[in-house]
Amino acid sequence: MAARSLGKAFATVSLSVALASVTVGSSGCRSIPAHRNSFLSHWFHHNSNIMSDSNGAKENSHNKARTSPYPGSKVERSQVPNEKVGWLVEWQDYNPVEYTALSVLAGPRWADPQISESTFSPKFNEKDGHVERKSQNGLYEIENGRPRNPAGRTGLVGRGLLGRWGPNHAADPIITRWKRDSSGNKITQPVSGKHILQFVAIKRKDCGEWAIPGGMVDPGEKISATLKREFGEEALNSLQKSSAEKRELEEQLHKLFSQEHLVIYKGYVDDPRNTDNAWMETEAVNYHDETGEIMDNLALEAGDDAGKVKWVDISDKLKLYASHSQFIRLVAEKRDAHWSEDSEADCRGS
Repeated sequence: MAARSLGKAFATVSLSVALASVTVGSSGCRSIPAHRNSFLSHWFHHNSNIMSDSNGAKENSHNKARTSPYPGSKVERSQVPNEKVGWLVEWQDYNPVEYTALSVLAGPRWADPQISESTFSPKFNEKDGHVERKSQNGLYEIENGRPRNPAGRTGLVGRGLLGRWGPNHAADPIITRWKRDSSGNKITQPVSGKHILQFVAIKRKDCGEWAIPGGMVDPGEKISATLKREFGEEALNSLQKSSAEKRELEEQLHKLFSQEHLVIYKGYVDDPRNTDNAWMETEAVNYHDETGEIMDNLALEAGDDAGKVKWVDISDKLKLYASHSQFIRLVAEKRDAHWSEDSEADCRGS
């Protein structure tokens, strides 16, 4: 697809897509319908922001995608000040570092070849065979044959640790239950007066940060299958189970993942692995075990990319990997659960 100028349109498209399915409800505050739930309120003003506006002038935007050194390396990104993140801001002297990890250049099945290879002709902004190269935030630009990060400059070109040029699609299952006392009653946070929600968190082996379980969507794989597979592998150590244990585990996972669920977020993620030419996108989905009975039959056990796994109380004290804290906050708001001891912050949702 020919390159085109989409910077101005992108901001509008991304805002409408990102929270299309989210409604905020909180005790003592009126319910805010999805079309009026401000993306800017959640991302630009309260949290580590992940998108720059069309002029790239939002303060503290696109943070983790500009951090150095690049994960798993000693590579330092070119510094990108906040006011020059957006592509519409002219910067003739911009000279980003080029870096693609050796593990990617080795050509594993999950990675694209180099753009320069004559046999590689990717169909950007399209479904390319079994590989989804469409962005969840709309069209992205192609410059000199390379896709351009729709959220702005990162100080690094190439793919870093990411396998795909352009969007790299992941899925994040957010499994929740109510925190209960020994009698089975829901526990209320004394200041906010709301019930405390818990979610399953893993400690990532690669960086040591706590995170939502999740992983990459395989070519041709449905998101629902990725969500169930990644939760089983990382939070239940399904890869190491016997055949009989796997069958029993599958029955319990089917009960959990066949319930009604909430799509919390779809789109770009402010991830430390992002580059100017490759970036993470995710679909974060909440599956809630209302009674806790399903998860009572599933023993948490860290596996695959997870070093540890445990139930974690949801609150604004959480410090999680990438944009995961924002996703968890949206779950708390959607479930009308405790988030902050600042009741005013709960009401205004920002």
